[in-house]
Amino acid sequence: MRELSRKEKTEFNKLQKRLRRNVGNAIVDYNMIGEGDKVMVCLSGGKDSYAMLDILISLQHNAPISFELVAVNLDQKQPGFPEDVLPAYLSGLGIPFYVLEKDTYSVVRQVIPEGKTTCGLCSRLRRGSLYGFAQEIGATRIALGHHRDDIVETLFLNMFFNGKLKAMPPKLLSDDGANVVIRPLAYCKEADLVRFAEYKDFPIIPCNLCGSQENLQRVQVKKMLAQWEKEYPGRTETIFRSIRNVAPSQLADGELFDFAALEVAGVACDRDLHMPAIQVVNL
Repeated sequence: MRELSRKEKTEFNKLQKRLRRNVGNAIVDYNMIGEGDKVMVCLSGGKDSYAMLDILISLQHNAPISFELVAVNLDQKQPGFPEDVLPAYLSGLGIPFYVLEKDTYSVVRQVIPEGKTTCGLCSRLRRGSLYGFAQEIGATRIALGHHRDDIVETLFLNMFFNGKLKAMPPKLLSDDGANVVIRPLAYCKEADLVRFAEYKDFPIIPCNLCGSQENLQRVQVKKMLAQWEKEYPGRTETIFRSIRNVAPSQLADGELFDFAALEVAGVACDRDLHMPAIQVVNL
């Protein structure tokens, strides 16, 4: 961590406390980590996963429960990937870590045409490798570094492009039912994580697959939300609160709410019964 001025130290301490409090609250609210859990922290080399690992280590030292942390990086064999950066950083943290080598980069480049977005296939290949390894090492939780803004962006991506009202849950069971995935940064703002990474001087490794594509739908949604936040400060937080405050009866999904059976209590309804027309009386 770089040297900080007195003013910077004060600001950093406030920022660090806020992030730790947000992560702690998310863990408690969704029962993310319990006694004896082995948490596999997925480390990409980006600001978010570095911050997540840093905060989880600090919480581990003060938590009322005992749990293990294991850091795991997936080396996707991207050209120019600095293979020494993460091992050097992780060696000084005092926790076990692994670097998996899977050439998913070549697979993505072979399958996805030039100019098309690579996120979908890349993420599926990455998840498959990480989920399988979690079972190999006996991890009971897989921690991903998605933050509040990621969750809100995903909500709009699904609405705009998939016709679905869903986002990223703070905690979920994988499709095969074999892994519990948690997002400890669910309550954290991206702006806070950016500042935290700058203060901590994490050795950021840029992604030249997904992260380098300006034509991504997510990039466009991020720009839209940033403009909204500029015009109406606090809007992103309000949208996130709405994800946690859902009223199924005020939407239109018959699987979530039984609209078909909705009737006035105690009054039978015969849709074939002829109802007399309403008479208007002039007074």
